[in-house]
Amino acid sequence: MKFARRSVLTAVLPPIVLFLVMLGAWQGIVVLWELPPFLLPSPTDVAHAALENLGKLASATGITAAGAAAGFLASLVIGVFVAIIFSQSAIVRRSFFPYAIFFQTVPIVAIAPLIVLWSGTGFRSVVLVAFIVSVFPIITNATAGLTSIDLDLLDLFRLHGASRWQTLFKLRLPGAVPSTVTGAKTSSGLAVIGTIVGEFFVGYDPSEHFGLGYLIQESTTQLKVDLVLCAVVLATLLGLFVFGAVSLIGAIVLKRYSQAG
Repeated sequence: MKFARRSVLTAVLPPIVLFLVMLGAWQGIVVLWELPPFLLPSPTDVAHAALENLGKLASATGITAAGAAAGFLASLVIGVFVAIIFSQSAIVRRSFFPYAIFFQTVPIVAIAPLIVLWSGTGFRSVVLVAFIVSVFPIITNATAGLTSIDLDLLDLFRLHGASRWQTLFKLRLPGAVPSTVTGAKTSSGLAVIGTIVGEFFVGYDPSEHFGLGYLIQESTTQLKVDLVLCAVVLATLLGLFVFGAVSLIGAIVLKRYSQAG
């Protein structure tokens, strides 16, 4: 019990101490150099802005979280579906995989006007951007897992006359679980980034609630740097939370997978 408590303290205490030291240094720099709030507000100014805009920040965080979750789930479902298609035909995989790379390499800034033109502004377009940014790791990792099958096991299934669907559901999909979980963890973080980027470039309708990305952009133009920093901190915490949640679910899935194996 003492060893476990000591291990927790060893893991948690140093980052907390470093964080407090950084806050003290930040406060000291602002006070000593007399920096104006529009250039660099002090930690107390940021805390005050957070309390004053608590409702707005909470609403923006919820909207961004919803967009990230929707984009991630869409990338997971569609990415696995595409990977299944790729695993069934080498010709299809070689033909279409270079186009799948489009989702990884396309600059969102370049296609944002097209997204607004085709889908309009608002939540739906933000989810679409989050999907575009986060789907590629799912496709690549799931495809690798579905195609990297032990040849002896594949021959065994063929020897017993297993159909293509039986091979897919009883051999390929179970074998692709670890790599798909890895892709999902990468995709979860990218979904949050994609949502923030989407809120920057495709925005929201005036009648809709807005997310953290839109709040950062709006506060920057108004030189409300304290509110910008609040939104940045919340976006970072949201990314950590989403990644941690997906990692935890992935660990549970992998544990059951190993027990089943």
